[in-house]
Amino acid sequence: MKVKLSNVRLAFPALFEPKAVNGEGDPRFSAAFILTPDHPGLKDIEAAIAQVAKEKWGPKAEGILKSLRTGLKICLHDGDEKAEYEGYPGNKFVSASNKARPLVIDRDRSALTAADGRPYAGCYVNATIDIWAMDNNFGKRINASLGGVQFCRDGDAFAGGGVATEDDFDDVSEGADAESLI
Repeated sequence: MKVKLSNVRLAFPALFEPKAVNGEGDPRFSAAFILTPDHPGLKDIEAAIAQVAKEKWGPKAEGILKSLRTGLKICLHDGDEKAEYEGYPGNKFVSASNKARPLVIDRDRSALTAADGRPYAGCYVNATIDIWAMDNNFGKRINASLGGVQFCRDGDAFAGGGVATEDDFDDVSEGADAESLI
């Protein structure tokens, strides 16, 4: 079930090159989206989780969901689970991944590349995810597939993110400052 998230904070983006989680499994494109406790998107995510569970497991859905939540096998998590990471404590987050490269666009819907420097960890994005129920020999889970990410606005970059701007440097094109660089 497709869910559109608006104005959420991006964390751990692997949007241009797939990465294996902890060096295990197939490399995937992925991201986490941080939502404040009062974010309207939380209701949409919860409704989608309930709907896909009901479609997959029918009358057993409620019991299975309770078990999955206890075992942390649902794509929506409490941010306090990752309290050591900036932006997570006190919030919720949804993790999404995909083997296929997601659409990554700017505010004007033009395509973005890694060289553009955005989106980056800590910025705000709009995203589309597809929530689905898994029930196979790997177990039962509620997962989210990553469909696309749209850069929305700048935010404080998480550690190691962001790129320099012109304001980070002095103008050394003329005068004594330029002479001292030779």
